[in-house]
Amino acid sequence: MRGSLTIVGAGRVGRALGRRLREAGWKIGTVVTRSDASARRAVRFIGAGSPHGGLTRQVLNCSVILIATPDSAVRDVSEELARIGAEELDGKIVLHTSGALDASVLDAVRGYGAAAGSMHPLQSFSGVGAPPLEGKVFAIEGDAAAVRKARQIARALGGAPVSIDGDKKPLYHAAAAMAAGHMLALAEAATRLLMSVGMNRREAVRALLPLTRQVLQNFERLGPRAAWTGPLARGDYGVVEAHSKSLRNMPKEFLEAYEAVNRLAALVLARDTAGAFTELDRFSGSKNAKAKATGGNA
Repeated sequence: MRGSLTIVGAGRVGRALGRRLREAGWKIGTVVTRSDASARRAVRFIGAGSPHGGLTRQVLNCSVILIATPDSAVRDVSEELARIGAEELDGKIVLHTSGALDASVLDAVRGYGAAAGSMHPLQSFSGVGAPPLEGKVFAIEGDAAAVRKARQIARALGGAPVSIDGDKKPLYHAAAAMAAGHMLALAEAATRLLMSVGMNRREAVRALLPLTRQVLQNFERLGPRAAWTGPLARGDYGVVEAHSKSLRNMPKEFLEAYEAVNRLAALVLARDTAGAFTELDRFSGSKNAKAKATGGNA
């Protein structure tokens, strides 16, 4: 047996981690959600545990308390744990799974002798099944004892624990958001562009996904500059300008995003960033719009 674990907040992340840890030999104790019914569903999904529709003293029966609630609730849970647990928290490990928050959000339990830390699996959780976590990065920080336990948990799941400074957590999480949620937004926007020229959704997705996959595979295999493709990569600014003009017929966010991503690409990928910026500024839709709004004096 690897250890015992209480889970507070058994939603997508909490349920998936609970199930994988149970499979890895951990004892799952109390499983807490907002209602008895949702707690029972979580326990069925995990395959173990005692369901509770709220925080009670039973959460103290395990050596590790894992808080997998939404970020906005983590501090409240810590304060409630301190209220109901007090000195019984001494020697316990309390971890949260937020990607943006650091261990300081758990200061309330620290005040009673618990070791606090954060353990964020860099993985998307759809709520359907429990994704494999082998090889996935777990960003870890906090008190020494909490970090040791978080590393043990990550390795039990086949993950790769990586230490990160607590004050850098928001920047770390921004990187994850750009690579996941923002990537999805760009893929969906591109899909809608193809649908606007006559493709149905299935055709558009089928056309775009192989292209996106190939670029990401090249990025992994060859590096960013060798994988970079498209008119901006070739310096074909006439085509980029044509894109910008055509996007003015779409909702303004499409053009704003296209121009912002072009500038970001010029910054992180172009060999001559200043030159690329100069060319892009010549036909910037947002610049032209500002000029119109100010009577041509922008």
